[in-house]
Amino acid sequence: MQDPGTFSLPIGVLSKLGMPIERLFARAGVAPSNVWATSEFFRIWAAAEEEFNDPGAGIRFGDEGIARGYGVAAIVALHAPDFRSALAALSRYKILTCPECVEVEAKGDEAIVRYRWLQATGPVPRLLVDMTMASLRQLARRGTGGKVAPIRLELTRRPSDEALLRRHFGCPIVFGAASDAMVFDRAALDVPFVTADGGAFAHVLDGLEQCIRYGEGFSAFVAEVCVAIARQLSEGRQPSVAAVAARLNLSTRTLQRRLRELGTSFQQQFGRVRRTTAGRLLVATDLDAVAISMLVGFAEPNSFARAFRHWERTTPTRWRDQRVNVPRIHEGTPP
Repeated sequence: MQDPGTFSLPIGVLSKLGMPIERLFARAGVAPSNVWATSEFFRIWAAAEEEFNDPGAGIRFGDEGIARGYGVAAIVALHAPDFRSALAALSRYKILTCPECVEVEAKGDEAIVRYRWLQATGPVPRLLVDMTMASLRQLARRGTGGKVAPIRLELTRRPSDEALLRRHFGCPIVFGAASDAMVFDRAALDVPFVTADGGAFAHVLDGLEQCIRYGEGFSAFVAEVCVAIARQLSEGRQPSVAAVAARLNLSTRTLQRRLRELGTSFQQQFGRVRRTTAGRLLVATDLDAVAISMLVGFAEPNSFARAFRHWERTTPTRWRDQRVNVPRIHEGTPP
């Protein structure tokens, strides 16, 4: 049984991307393996970003990914009957190989596909985000025979290379967003997939369900709890255990019991989401520590400062200064 919070990605995948494997692992300070903890997973992609030093590398890898069979979840999604089913498969099985949760929300005339990096305590490597988004665009394009394309791309990072991104994705780019997301017309969800293969789809799903039963990847239930907590925070509501349980249509006792069975607790996951959200806001915005403390649910800035020092062994300001090496861009200023 794979430890919770570890992720499998064959070294062959990195080889296909043209990365010098030995130098990459040495740069990341990670031992060659097929299974990595979240921190190691991000260090590998951060090292790859430094190795390539190419703003378009992630886009190129994402475009090639489905054709070359890099991602299990995306390949399974390609055999789904329609775009809605493909996104559902992607959401469920992405957790087997990556520390991210894919959240699909139909809102008004839009279908929003959000990527929440549940265990990231700092900025997610740009190479990984760009590859993920390019892969999703390619999945939609190839699966529907070119009938579906994004209408907006939202990125948590600061403005950079907008012309490159706009040219590739063919849609407006929003920087400093609350989460990394790709937005489609809601009607796109019902567009049939020309690559559908019902028999293959059902067969592979059975195999992936078995992987989940054996505990591989990041627990789907823990991911659901983290997303519910994040939603409460984004709506300005206190994410109490009762409120989150109600959001998941569970009793408080059931929620706590299921988390306990997975070796964790509500408070641990609440703290993880707070830490992740605070880190993202510090890196992607110019909000001060007082504003961020309120956004992550602290009643007093001093409480946030103490919690942050416990997480990162430094102050929010120093932590931000160590990671943001670009001129500050005031919120609301056009890129």
